[in-house]
Amino acid sequence: MSREVDLDITGMTCASCSARIEKKLTRLDGVSAEVNLPLNSAHVIVESELSDADLMTAVEKAGYGATVKTASASGPEIVDYDPRHLRPRFIGSLILAVPIVAVSMVMSWHFPGWQWIVAILALPVVTWGAWPFHSAAFKAARGRSTTMDTLVSVGIIVASVYSYITLGRAVVDGYGWQIPGDYHVWFEAAAAITVFLLIGRLTEDRAKNRATAALKALLGLGAKSASVLRETDSGDSDSAGTDTDTRVEVQVPIDELTVGDVFIARPGEKIATDGEVVAGHSAIDEAMLTGESVPVEVSLGDTVTGATINASGVLEVRATRVGSDTTLATMADLVSRAQTGKPAAQRLADRISAVFVPVVFAISALTLLAWGLITGDWAMGLHAALTVLIIACPCALGLATPTALAVSSGRGSQLGILVSGPEALESTRSIDTVILDKTGTLTTGVMTLLETQLSDGDFAILARLEAQSEHPVARAIVDAGAADMKAAAGTTETARTVGRNGSAGIDRSGIEGFDNIPGGGLQATIDGAEVLAGRPDLLRERGIDVSFPLDSVPPGATIVALAIDSQFRGLTFVADEIKTGADEAIAELHSLGIDTVLLTGDNAQAAEVVAGKLGIAEIRADVRPEGKIAVVNELQAEGQAVAMVGDGINDAAALAGADLGIAMGSGTDAAMAASDITMVRSDPRQIPQAIRLSRRTLGLIKGNLFWAFAYNTAAVPIAAFGLLNPMIAGAAMAFSSVFVVLNSLRLLRFR
Repeated sequence: MSREVDLDITGMTCASCSARIEKKLTRLDGVSAEVNLPLNSAHVIVESELSDADLMTAVEKAGYGATVKTASASGPEIVDYDPRHLRPRFIGSLILAVPIVAVSMVMSWHFPGWQWIVAILALPVVTWGAWPFHSAAFKAARGRSTTMDTLVSVGIIVASVYSYITLGRAVVDGYGWQIPGDYHVWFEAAAAITVFLLIGRLTEDRAKNRATAALKALLGLGAKSASVLRETDSGDSDSAGTDTDTRVEVQVPIDELTVGDVFIARPGEKIATDGEVVAGHSAIDEAMLTGESVPVEVSLGDTVTGATINASGVLEVRATRVGSDTTLATMADLVSRAQTGKPAAQRLADRISAVFVPVVFAISALTLLAWGLITGDWAMGLHAALTVLIIACPCALGLATPTALAVSSGRGSQLGILVSGPEALESTRSIDTVILDKTGTLTTGVMTLLETQLSDGDFAILARLEAQSEHPVARAIVDAGAADMKAAAGTTETARTVGRNGSAGIDRSGIEGFDNIPGGGLQATIDGAEVLAGRPDLLRERGIDVSFPLDSVPPGATIVALAIDSQFRGLTFVADEIKTGADEAIAELHSLGIDTVLLTGDNAQAAEVVAGKLGIAEIRADVRPEGKIAVVNELQAEGQAVAMVGDGINDAAALAGADLGIAMGSGTDAAMAASDITMVRSDPRQIPQAIRLSRRTLGLIKGNLFWAFAYNTAAVPIAAFGLLNPMIAGAAMAFSSVFVVLNSLRLLRFR
């Protein structure tokens, strides 16, 4: 039985750290792990008897700290990169490094004994200033490993120790205060490298904070407390002499809210958690979660989402989901998980980085030996070897993917697009066909009754049967049936309100043996009669003669046939509207070179009407739920890379089986769980937008990795031939890392 564990990791400073922790964890029996550097976390899947303590011990043996994350009401916690601990080191090192570099580089400023002054100024820079690099290198060495910080630390130490040894040798040779210029010291290189890397690390930390800013903002949307109504004994008595209970309002922290609690949401306040309205009427501003600016009207029986804002009236809401089960926490967890995985390109980079540091040390040693043995210039050899160590530090390789994923998933969450992980990003690159479920995806799913051929009595029976279902077609019939009942009773309540609030007026008694036939219809025994309703083909399969002229079907209508005691009684027609923006979405998909297929359980005529309005050429109509996955498999067998877009339970199998599953946010939990990408707003225009964002992110990751590889590939030979100053190498290495991070931040401007 596998289980998932999330760990908070402390002490990571670079991608080699995360790679080492990942390697240590995956070496454990039955463990797979993905370590997230920007989030300072690890997601671990355990398929053995190992305990959480075993996992933490493995991380600690690698030289880092680990604690098990606990579920919170708002989802995963994001650890800020705090640059303040580096700022004093940077400022102090900079103040000292300026005179060190100036005096060392300007020959005319070489006053008598300048080397000693420079040596004194450099000592705090290469020790205290560079301590973060030395500390990280020591931790890696303690775990018998090397990291990028190892290269930096060794480079600084080699340059400094060589320089101090040179001064000592000059003293032994009889020189005192005034040391000749042929006794070369490299304090300026060690000091400049420290300063450049510190400013690079500061910039990276700020950029990483920006990269996770959207996720932190998402987590910050949740309410911190709730006004809960508690039942209390007032001590008073009613006219019959019995005690009466009253409700008092109690302010409780959001973490103490439980399922079933009823809380108050006043105008301007955030909805504390996901729930169902039990009293009141209001408009809810869902813009923070969905990006949709138009408030949504809610009243008795409607569901509301935590973190949205109550715009007008006072609501009483019964909590249905709390803590990590809420929509907000689920969104945050999806965004967090999206930043943890690795696409294939980064996995290749990780494999290269795992052997890169030892190879660099070997190249550095060979450089020193080659210069010394071939030219006899050991000083120049040490200069070149030191430069190789500094310039080769592959920080940019490690930052290329996690930073881009952090920015992309954060920006996606702002746009209402939740991508499950890097695998989904890679899938978008090859997608050439998108299958779109009709109802709920391209159409509103809010069906209305067009007309019926049934008698009043038969239609009342049909409404009683459909009242047992939550399908959009059933709701349309129930709403109309309830409205008829209300009209007969002399009321003016609208059909839509009646249907939404429990279909008041529909007689639910006398119904036995109800059965929901997937993708086909409904059947039950009502007042002793066998009632069957659904697609005409369903009735024909049951041996019932269903015949009608095709020209009697309104264009675009969904047909519901009714049979009572195996006798066909007539047809009812319902239809829904095409969603706003659906035509724009289809046009943009076509502009991206993607073919579209309309998939529906509706009849071909209804499908053709919708497809004709949207410009979709290929239609698959009258498809049952089990047939949807068959359509996906059929297109895949033809060599097409297929994306499936749907919103219902009956779409879950097709979503999971497609190369890319896209779920509309208004759909079921099963559909969203089976998908790779979730559209929070249920806006069809988000479909091409999600594909464009994913492709843009993948392209940016590949660009980052290319430049990181190109930088190291070109720089190491140049350094080995002695054509690069160690100080310039340190600046170039720091710039490469900053470049990768800043390049990733361009995704924040994605529209």
